[in-house]
Order: sequence, then structure tokens, then C-alpha cells
Amino acid sequence: MSTRKHTALPKAQILIEALPWLTRHNGKVVVVKFGGNAMVDEDLKAAFAQDVVFLRQAGLRPVVVHGGGPQISAQLDRHGLVSEFKAGLRVTTPEAMDVVRMVLAGQVQRELVGLLNQHGPLAVGLTGEDAHTITAIKHQPLIDGELVDIGRVGEITRIDSGAIEALLEDGRIPVVSSIARAEDDGHVYNVNADTAAAALAAALGAETLMVLTDVEGLYVDWPHSDEVISRLSATQLEKLLPDLSSGMVPKMEGCLFAVRNGVNTARVIDGRVPHSILLEIFTDEGIGTMVVPDGHPLVADEQGEA
Repeated sequence: MSTRKHTALPKAQILIEALPWLTRHNGKVVVVKFGGNAMVDEDLKAAFAQDVVFLRQAGLRPVVVHGGGPQISAQLDRHGLVSEFKAGLRVTTPEAMDVVRMVLAGQVQRELVGLLNQHGPLAVGLTGEDAHTITAIKHQPLIDGELVDIGRVGEITRIDSGAIEALLEDGRIPVVSSIARAEDDGHVYNVNADTAAAALAAALGAETLMVLTDVEGLYVDWPHSDEVISRLSATQLEKLLPDLSSGMVPKMEGCLFAVRNGVNTARVIDGRVPHSILLEIFTDEGIGTMVVPDGHPLVADEQGEA
């Protein structure tokens, strides 16, 4: 009997430690952007699916948004199409858009839905095209002072969260591919998944936006330091944006947009760490960078110190 007590007690303590977070997040929407290494490593994929199902079973309402950069590049190669990037965005010709749509909706989303549904009839896949969930116009980035045509890349103009809200009400886990319907020209558009996740989080009034990436978080002075900023306010982040690496810009711009549009916290977390989502949501330590609105209690006493 004493042995059984001894082995069970640490498990009970871990569960009790999570209680304040479970209470705080009960019934709240959490939008998770799935990407980076977690998307291509089999063990990390399985751990991600377990985390998302755990959130749902623990009373939260998770929504998953995904892109598929590595898978798209691999499929374009197979089709003999060159992957070209301008201003950090994939140049998307009509031929490339067909591949993007096929990979996101037909491969990445299907696999993710399958992993989640190993745990029950939970996940339902959709793209931004479905029920007008994401609407976009053609995005033309400014490069060296000139607008540049990069093809079927969209800039989000409107979110209709009705279909996602209906799925959440039904106890399902929506899995959304970052493809948008066109506002004006009948096409479909490739939209940045970080941006799409942030826009959906704001539209859904989410408690938290979580963006999985391949770094520990936002560094204080990269590449000169690997010290991670654990939390900062919207204004502090805005000041840092011009100096960030191109890969981090859409992630941090998404976090900034989210907290300025009603989301309570936005976090960039290391998707290379198994169960990083649970560590971030249910422990004090956290493992990434948290962005909060200006005046939030977590940074109210630290303003100006980022």
C-alpha cells in the first residue's frame, strides 16, 4: 500500500497544480497555430494532437489553424515548380496555388484531423473558403518603395466565424487551413497562417493565441544573446518589430494584432518541445514569449523595461 501511495502522489500534485489554470480557462477559446518542426516530426505531431485533445477534455475550446510551408515546398518540387519568396512571402502563381490548396486541405489538414480523431469523434477540417470563414483581397507587398505582384497571396479583409462557433458549440475541434476566398475576383488565396490565426483569435474573442515555432521565443538581442523575453506589452513589442528577423515578423505582428483586438494573451512557444502547449497553459514557468495588452497586470509594473 505504501508503494502505491508513493507513486501516485506526485501525479496527484501535478494535477492539483493545474487546477487554477483549468478554472481560469474553462469554457475559453484557445487558437493554436500549428507549424514549424512540430508539423513534420512524427512524435511531436502526436504530442501536439494529445495536447489539443487534452485542452478540449479539460473544458477549453481549442481551434487549430495550420499552414504547411515544408510540405508545399516538397510538393512544388515534385511538380517541377520553383519555390520563390519575396518579402518573406511565397510567390504563388495560379499553378502553385493549385498545389497549395491540395497540400493544405488534402494532406496536412487530413493528417491532423486523423491524429486528433484517434482520441474520439472530435476534429472537423475546413478551409477559409468554407462558409466564407476567411475573405481576402490580393496582397501586394511594398519592396524598395514599389508594390510587387506575388500572385495568389491574400490579405485578409473579413472573418466570418459562424461555422467555427457552431462546431465549438457542438464540442468539436475545428482545424482550419489558411486558404481564403476572394473578396472580388472569384479566386482563392494563400494567406499567411500566423496572420490567419491572429485574425480568427480576434474574431472569436479568444482568451489566448498560441503560435508554435522553431525557436524558444523572442530573444532579447538575437543573434548576440539567446536570452528569451518571457513577456512584454503590445507597445514594447511594437518597438521591437522593425529589428526582428523576417521569419518572426508575421508571428509577432499576429500576436500584436490579437492583443490589440480583444485577445487576452498571445504566445510564441517552442514547438520542438513535446507538450509545449500544456507547459505553457498549465504551469507558472511557461516556455515561450507572452504578449499582453498595454496595462495588463502582468506587465503593468514593468512598462518600459523590455
